Amino acid sequence: MRTQLAEALGQLSELVQQLPPESTQQAVGYPSLFLLVVLGALVPVVPTGAVVSSAAVVAFHQMAPLALLYVFLLASAAAFLGDVTLYWLGRRGVRSRNGSRWLAALRRRAAPDRLEQAQRKLDEHGVTVLVLSRLVPAGRIPVMLACLLARMPLRRFVRGDVPACLAWAATYGLIGIVGGSLFAEPWQGVVAAVVLTLVISGAPAVWRRLRTAYGSDSRPA
Repeated sequence: MRTQLAEALGQLSELVQQLPPESTQQAVGYPSLFLLVVLGALVPVVPTGAVVSSAAVVAFHQMAPLALLYVFLLASAAAFLGDVTLYWLGRRGVRSRNGSRWLAALRRRAAPDRLEQAQRKLDEHGVTVLVLSRLVPAGRIPVMLACLLARMPLRRFVRGDVPACLAWAATYGLIGIVGGSLFAEPWQGVVAAVVLTLVISGAPAVWRRLRTAYGSDSRPA
């Protein structure tokens, strides 16, 4: 696993070192950023946080004064579009007698205990829980499914999702700025931002496994 990660980071550094001029980066990078974040919102297999952080690093090292603002606006808009589209597709499944493949996919990605926790937090805090769900790794899908099962209207979901997407884009953009400010070369900042994003994303899962393992060991025989 460590060898594969090292090889992937090495390939990433080689690609970033060969970046084209700024005008070409902007012409290709901004649409790519938007499409990748939308795709990641619809099919949660794309590490969209790492994508936004990497784009922020590149924008940090560019001469254009509004590059970081463009990254923030595009990432926020793309995340919002993906969330609303996925929620709309899920609502169709909730209303349908036979459900839908989108709703079934959401159910498969939400562990029962995470869904129960999301439903409890939704009852206690309402749509404000969407903000936290966007910032907590793997927290978006259980909360979205809880909203669907509660039959939350789309308009109400939208009101909660707007600040959630803005906070998410700002957080991962800030990670990119930190990575870009620590290193003089953009490729070094991209590697640092990706590593930091992966660590943040994987930490909760590691913590749950450790807690489960030690909890099972401490139980009386």
